[in-house]
Amino acid sequence: MLTLQDCIGLSELTEEEILAIAEHEHIPEMAALELGNYLIQTASGESRIKRMIADDIDAARSAGDHARVAALKLCLKHYLEHHAGQPGAARTV
Repeated sequence: MLTLQDCIGLSELTEEEILAIAEHEHIPEMAALELGNYLIQTASGESRIKRMIADDIDAARSAGDHARVAALKLCLKHYLEHHAGQPGAARTV
């Protein structure tokens, strides 16, 4: 039987990226992993994941959770470096 960590290892996303998707979509981590793996296969899906992480940053900022903002910014930076292949995608939030 595969564990969540096994599945994360087989995916193209990091655990932090998967957790950001789960947070944004209000779904369990395994469902977020499946959704993320599906979305990462298309340019529009890559943009959608980027937007989810940016939305999570905005929510954390609104809640005054500065530690979460910092963690999500690192998550977004890593995501943009490894996945977002669109011009201008490396902008900061």
